[in-house]
Amino acid sequence: MPNAFNFAASPFDCLTPDERGLVRQNVDIAYFPEGAVVLDVGVVPTHLFVLIKGYVTQTEGDEVLATYGPDDTFDGRGLVAGRVSSRFVAAEEVVAYQLTHEAVNTLIARNTTFGALLFSDIGHKLSTLAQRGDQHELQSLTLARVDQAYLRPAHSVDAQTDIVSVVRIFQAQRTTSVLVTGLPGGAMGIFSNTTLQRAILDGRPLAQLAVGELASSPVVTVRTSDQLGDAMAQLLRSRIHRLVVLDEAGQVRGILEALDLFSFLANHSHLITVQIEQASDLPALAQAAAQITRLIALLYRGGTRISLMTTLVQQLNARLFERAWAMVAPPELVAHSCLFVMGSEGRGEQLLKTDQDNGLILRDGYQPPDDLQAICQRFSQALADFGYPECPGHIMVSNPQWRASASEFGQKARQWLLLPDADSLMHLAIFMDAHAVAGDASLLAAVRERLVTLATDSDAMLGRFAAAVEAFGSSTSWWNRWLARSDGAQHLNLKKEGIFPIVHGVRSLALAQRVAPTSTADRIAALVADGTLSSAQGDELTESLYFLMGLRLKAGLAELDTGRAVSGEVAPERLSSLERDLLKDTLSVVKRFKVLLHHRFRLDAL
Repeated sequence: MPNAFNFAASPFDCLTPDERGLVRQNVDIAYFPEGAVVLDVGVVPTHLFVLIKGYVTQTEGDEVLATYGPDDTFDGRGLVAGRVSSRFVAAEEVVAYQLTHEAVNTLIARNTTFGALLFSDIGHKLSTLAQRGDQHELQSLTLARVDQAYLRPAHSVDAQTDIVSVVRIFQAQRTTSVLVTGLPGGAMGIFSNTTLQRAILDGRPLAQLAVGELASSPVVTVRTSDQLGDAMAQLLRSRIHRLVVLDEAGQVRGILEALDLFSFLANHSHLITVQIEQASDLPALAQAAAQITRLIALLYRGGTRISLMTTLVQQLNARLFERAWAMVAPPELVAHSCLFVMGSEGRGEQLLKTDQDNGLILRDGYQPPDDLQAICQRFSQALADFGYPECPGHIMVSNPQWRASASEFGQKARQWLLLPDADSLMHLAIFMDAHAVAGDASLLAAVRERLVTLATDSDAMLGRFAAAVEAFGSSTSWWNRWLARSDGAQHLNLKKEGIFPIVHGVRSLALAQRVAPTSTADRIAALVADGTLSSAQGDELTESLYFLMGLRLKAGLAELDTGRAVSGEVAPERLSSLERDLLKDTLSVVKRFKVLLHHRFRLDAL
């Protein structure tokens, strides 16, 4: 067997050395001229094919299901089923490895991951991949630098400072420790709330007791460039709760506390939450907002599941927006209104920062401040400073059309339903995803409840609403055009071709069934529970959505790394063989889902 077999391609990248040896012993090379039938419907397959050169098209009847290129594998499902259900034809001259059926059976029996990636449904494949990624997450985090963790500000006092003054610093600065300078020999010490207990038990008046007498010295330090794993070992070895962090010049950069370090390894969101809570002004909040994107990159590259990342990001963004609103809006306005976010932020499916989509509902009868416009403009500008661009359609609180009393918002929603033009249907769709982040959430809940009641009384309106799933054309048609290689430089907009049809299709079903949750995953779960979707349909839609979001995030992070704006597009030729395989699976899921929506909402009759 040739030594050039690519074991880095899926599903062979999960094999052990012994299993790779089995492949080498049972593989050969096959050649097929252009137009040759590699496998036909009904035949009993004897080999698994791995393409070296050329392309093979899979069809059922007149429909092209998929096209396979170099490093792609087929037909694992036919091999397991014992019979081929599609026709595979060489689209051009093909050179391929062919691995014997017996060897494939042995690999499946020995290696469950190989079997799952070879022939399982999309949900099982992605679940298997997630489990593989989880094994590497903690290791990658412990290799991060100390300055990637949250460092608390270092506050210093002279050794002659009395304990009462130190406690006042604790309270004013919301800290639990201070560095102590001026000790004998020029050493530095540290005094913490734990040491304060010793001071109280000392018996002398605290106002007359110098902090230098009780400070712990010398302090234990780490460098900003040290690995977090080493810092953790230092904490455990020294049996202390905090480390003083020095830069390369030996200057104090901050304090790394044990709680923050372990929270970083277990749950990074805790650290950003601390920064948000301790922020005293908008610039401080902007620093916390910048950490969210770094958190996403670190979690993604560490293998964290997309579902967990979206939950964390929604919680962080909600708290960030709530704190920013409290800093620009007077307490009375906050108490008598509801600030809400919409779109992907409202659904809890935003990862990298996207356009602002937010609004404000005022309590009926409440008279807002005269400078409400200025207040809302400051809030929108604050979010822009945090990295959330203004919405091109001006769907923001700074736009008077997106702030109104509860009754006025109810009227707006009624108009969206009764006058279903393109703009009103778009407004209806994004408002369906609204999620309260500050103020009285019951104001939003009441408006949404009236909206759902009105919407579900009209089958015609529901059909027009659901028809937007076809707004961007057919993902299958796009995929086949790319696979035909008519334009090798063509990029795929994952939102248009896959994410939006799933999100809006599920949103349409949720509106028809009066499903309350706003996240797509929660809506799918509710639709499965009430029988609208089968369990299998729910699983494949959820896993497909998260996979597409993951691909989009990967491409966006690569663009940020190279200083480019996030486009939301991916280049299919840059995907791995596994990613291409899964992308074909997810686009097939989208296609099947559209068929279901056409039947449910009678879209062909519109």
